[in-house]
Amino acid sequence: MITPQKDIQYERYEFKKWQHFDAETIVETPVSLTVNGEVWLSFMCTPVNLEALAVGFLFNEGIIESMDEVEDARVCEHGDNVDVWLNRSVVQPTSWRRTSGCTGGVTAVDLLAKPNVSFSGNRLEVQPEAIGKLVEMLFESQSLYRETGGVHTSALSDGEKIILSAEDIGRHNTLDKIAGLCLIEKAFPETRILITTGRISSEMLQKAARLQAPILISRTSPSSLSIEMADRYGITLIGYARKHRFNVYSNSERVGFS
Repeated sequence: MITPQKDIQYERYEFKKWQHFDAETIVETPVSLTVNGEVWLSFMCTPVNLEALAVGFLFNEGIIESMDEVEDARVCEHGDNVDVWLNRSVVQPTSWRRTSGCTGGVTAVDLLAKPNVSFSGNRLEVQPEAIGKLVEMLFESQSLYRETGGVHTSALSDGEKIILSAEDIGRHNTLDKIAGLCLIEKAFPETRILITTGRISSEMLQKAARLQAPILISRTSPSSLSIEMADRYGITLIGYARKHRFNVYSNSERVGFS
């Protein structure tokens, strides 16, 4: 099996001196997705929670709606392929569009189409102080990041605690893993807030909408298209979130804005 960390050595130059270090770095590796015996694509990912990554990707792409459709999901013995067997036939999308994901994500979802989801009537509200606490809890859940650095983390919260978290070199993969963990562990809280270390681009916003999370928080920036989509969907989009400050780009009424 492939491990998420790899031993490395490096040399550091600092203050006119060289120093040798033994360390670990995060693994980035191709893992193929096979659906009903047919190879669909390869993820560039960190090899943890691979079953969740595969199942969550199929959910976020609208291929499946629940685990009731999944007969089996397993990683091969070499760790470079995930086999997913569904209890019905399914047609692979004819074209995959490369997204702005940092390790080359793909999607077949038309992100510019009229959304089939709306959160405009959702009454969820959180206090501004709670945003900083959620970001702190996200950082506390970063076990791989503390060991190696160079990895994104996303978490699903019910507003008070972290329900699930996932780490990966690809920010978009973390939300697929969150979706897969929700399905596999049957952990869909009534209140859903997503927090992520990654930039919010259009595919990240789409995955949040698919997870029915009316609030999406990032420690960094949103793209112009993600802001437009958040407005259309009715999602509260928060960026540059820190302990005592954050920016709200859409639907600010959910965080006590007046």
